[in-house]
Amino acid sequence: MPTVDLNADLGEGFGVWRLGDDDAMLAIVTSANIACGFHAGDPAGLLRVCRTAAERGVSIGAQVSYRDLAGFGRRFIDITAEDLTADIIYQIGALQALATAAGSTVSYVKPHGALYNTIVGHQSQAAAVARAVHAVDPGLPVLGLPGSMFLAEARELGLRAVTEAFADRAYQPDGQLVSRAEPGAVLHDPQQIADRVVTMVTSGTVLASDGSTIAVRAQSICVHGDSPGAVQIAEAVRDRLAAGGVTLRAFV
Repeated sequence: MPTVDLNADLGEGFGVWRLGDDDAMLAIVTSANIACGFHAGDPAGLLRVCRTAAERGVSIGAQVSYRDLAGFGRRFIDITAEDLTADIIYQIGALQALATAAGSTVSYVKPHGALYNTIVGHQSQAAAVARAVHAVDPGLPVLGLPGSMFLAEARELGLRAVTEAFADRAYQPDGQLVSRAEPGAVLHDPQQIADRVVTMVTSGTVLASDGSTIAVRAQSICVHGDSPGAVQIAEAVRDRLAAGGVTLRAFV
């Protein structure tokens, strides 16, 4: 029976501002990519999310990013490799402390937003992020896009590289994500998304934006927690996978 992980970006509120329904999502997903304060999240809110994840047996991942609260981490920053490595180390350490206090641990690392997309092809920044994870704990897996420089750099250092696909994002023919600035980059129909995910998991393919069929290698499926209707999308994906004989299980 095939298995796959289902992850979501959580802990992305700040102070009195709430983004997404973390509690509802934590009842559905098997892994939580929890913000580390650089693109979103405040300490009290992040601790609450870590505690709920620990109570529900959901794996905690550090969702590291550029230092960009105003832009939600979705703007490229031309940062030196040395500074980026230090920023990533700092973020993992902060979330690790919160996860420990919640009775859990950080089990993996996933870059967020513009950093995630940049290190698909930016060798210097990809290497800087991989070095940071390795410096904190060589046993920490990293989650990223198949074929990316980041996963290649991670493997060079001996890190476990876990591939993911996106339930609610459109793909370019080269396997990269369609920019959020483009129309149709984010998908919204729960049933359409759920059917698409089953195809990804069972056949290893997805339709690209030009109508071509491309290969995807997904050990984990991401549903964005900040998308409108995120809970309904995650529920539809979970239910459709179960109906297709696919077991949801964290990769760590």
